[in-house]
Amino acid sequence: MGSVFRSEEMCLAQLFLQSGSAYDCISELGEMGLVEFRDINPSVNLFQRRFVSEIKRCEEMERILGYLLREIQKANIAVPEDDEICPVAPPPKHVLEIMEQLQRLEVELSEVARNKEKLQRNLLELTEYTHMLRITHTFVHSRSRALGPQYEEFQSIESDSGGCTGMQRLGAKLGFVSGLIHRVKVEAFERMLWRVCKGYTILSYAELGESLADLDTGEISKNVVFLISFWGDQIGQKVQKICDCYHCHLYPHPENDEERADVMDSLRTRILDLNNVLHRTEEYLRQGLQKASESAFTWVVQVKKMKAIYHILNLSSFDVTNKCLIAEVWCPVNDLTNLRGALEEGSRKGDATVPSFVNRIPSNDTPPTLLRTNKFTSGFQSIVEAYGVGDYREASPVPYTIITFPFLFAVMFGDLGHGVVMACFALWMVLKEKSHKRKLFFEGRYIILMMGLFSVYTGLIYNDCFSKSLNIFGSGWSVRAMFTDHMHRIDGQNETLQTNALLTLDPNVTGVFSGPYAFGIDPIWNMAVNRLSFLNSYKMKMSVIIGVVHMSFGVVLSVFNHLHFKHNFNIYLLFLPELLFLLCLFGYLVFMILYKWLAFGARDSRLAPSILIHFINMFLMQGEDNTPLYPGQTGLQVFLVVVALLSVPVLLLGKPVYLYWLHRGGKGLRLRRVSMVERVMYELEEGLDDLMTSRETQPKEFDFGDVFLHQAIHTIEYCLGCISNTASYLRLWALSLAHAQLSEVLWAMVMRLGLRMTSRLGVLFLVPVFSLFAVLTVSILLVMEGLSAFLHALRLHWVEFQNKFYHGTGIKFSPFDFSTLPSVFEQDGLL
Repeated sequence: MGSVFRSEEMCLAQLFLQSGSAYDCISELGEMGLVEFRDINPSVNLFQRRFVSEIKRCEEMERILGYLLREIQKANIAVPEDDEICPVAPPPKHVLEIMEQLQRLEVELSEVARNKEKLQRNLLELTEYTHMLRITHTFVHSRSRALGPQYEEFQSIESDSGGCTGMQRLGAKLGFVSGLIHRVKVEAFERMLWRVCKGYTILSYAELGESLADLDTGEISKNVVFLISFWGDQIGQKVQKICDCYHCHLYPHPENDEERADVMDSLRTRILDLNNVLHRTEEYLRQGLQKASESAFTWVVQVKKMKAIYHILNLSSFDVTNKCLIAEVWCPVNDLTNLRGALEEGSRKGDATVPSFVNRIPSNDTPPTLLRTNKFTSGFQSIVEAYGVGDYREASPVPYTIITFPFLFAVMFGDLGHGVVMACFALWMVLKEKSHKRKLFFEGRYIILMMGLFSVYTGLIYNDCFSKSLNIFGSGWSVRAMFTDHMHRIDGQNETLQTNALLTLDPNVTGVFSGPYAFGIDPIWNMAVNRLSFLNSYKMKMSVIIGVVHMSFGVVLSVFNHLHFKHNFNIYLLFLPELLFLLCLFGYLVFMILYKWLAFGARDSRLAPSILIHFINMFLMQGEDNTPLYPGQTGLQVFLVVVALLSVPVLLLGKPVYLYWLHRGGKGLRLRRVSMVERVMYELEEGLDDLMTSRETQPKEFDFGDVFLHQAIHTIEYCLGCISNTASYLRLWALSLAHAQLSEVLWAMVMRLGLRMTSRLGVLFLVPVFSLFAVLTVSILLVMEGLSAFLHALRLHWVEFQNKFYHGTGIKFSPFDFSTLPSVFEQDGLL
């Protein structure tokens, strides 16, 4: 449990891996995720390292697998995945076998795919040719019907003259060009023919009834069949070039009906044969892809692991003398035994004669930060690390954030009904986490569950459920007792009820106020005219109390850092001045709030002085003109202000002067304490406030100016921050009231409108009204207001709480773990 409150202790170790078993040892470490490898060859080019050829082989296999997965995806074939049994990295001797198998499969499937594409292209061309012949045949017959007997006489004269017309005898020959063109290009195509050919062409076109795929792009589009008749070879060449420019699909046009019929019969036969061959080809291709899909997941995982192993091996160096690979790793001290076991298992699998071993080495580098999490704490750890990764061995805010974050959220979001809805939604995500574990939204399921449960608690405190109060324990106020007492006073007359629209419940009247409500706010406040004023005062003071307690807790947590890093002087020169400054000013404000609640009852509530006036007079050293809260108040306030003001110079000068005294002290002091000064100087150069490690560093020259400037910035930031941070917690009050008012407005404008109808149709009218109310509640009050409260709770933790003890400038521990490695296929959405 120590790693929950503080990052684990890390050590730098050297791995001595025998050449024959290095691959298997790294594979075992990748399965266990124990260590983070360091690059001990930073000056060596990536293309000059030892295992470049193996990485290129893995990349080639990735390319082949990518092609196979794309083809499998096109064929709508599912890739079976086994989450329980994950394949391990194959031995090096099996890598070439997998490579040959993938290459053979790629060649076979690519050849079948090319044949399929050619068959589809031929089938599409024959289909277009068939449609073209059918439609152009109607063009010829329509022209013959339009010209009538003259066209038939022209045909007979043409046949009598041996097929040579008058124009042909003059050197001009009648020609035809037919084909298909995209419908969007028809108008421009027609204008171009008219302008270029000077009207020596006759264009007939008709839209094709069905959509066909484009031969080049494969997209489905609408086409138009056209027939162009022209005279002369020159005009024909121009028509041909225009058709090429517009990417028309041209087909030969038969000269007579007999030839057209023969071509149509031939096309039908060829289309039938192509359909049979194409069906068999598709079936064969699908069988090959189905067989490949059964091993695709295994191949993908194996190639990913192989490539990762060779990348890690490239980070190590080769020792020629000992004929072994040397790698450096960061490892948790608690996992050294598991690390040795993994190396032994890898040596056994690699049949190594000499086992691999590990050796701890000293280092001056800052270790990475490791905080172990589970599925419950990982979400809260992500919230903290969004601000920054903690320094090495620094106190972690995560255990406290698990409680304080949902609580502060619930203070702003407090509503029993909304909390129940949120908790039920989160509980559904928790129950469905196994089937939706890859979805990012499900990572925050436990955070939402905690926020919902705490919102239920604060909703009970506020006695607020969808803007309505619940009278569970019975109100502490008795309206009937107040009426009876007042009627006795006026000798039975009822003019009070006739002349007063509003009546005041006096707690001093016997029987009117029987005592405080059992739990939370009394439900009678929901009907009071001064309800908003009461809640304003209550929630504002509550926000100040919560804020001061939260910030004081953050200051107290800094003590654990000082004690752990053996900086006891920081307790007296940093912690105590900070705590005194905060408590003497704002802690005293909390004391006045609590004292006023306890000391002044209902009878003397009008005599209770204003806390705000007393707090302002505290800084002005005044108070004689105001009624004191308690005897000796003025003297105590002057004492607290003096203590707070005196803590500022101690906070500003204490640490720099003490370090300067250590640096300039006698020889005995220097021998015993010089390493402390050196560590502090090293820390300041890194931009930190507290020491992160207890290891010895390189000697640094002490500079009093740098230390003083650093401490001055910290003092100004802390003193001003205490004021601004306390005011920042008033957002708890503001957002809580805003959420309650939005909920009340939504109820008044939607649900109350439906409940006012008293006719029989009112029940039917309630269905759409309730649906609208539910949609607006979820979208506005749960989603928008919930996100707003979430962001404000984040700010209160990052700025107001964590900056008191948490720096967040560390380096996260990133172990070599196969489960966290990204895959090219997962990034492309192929797997």
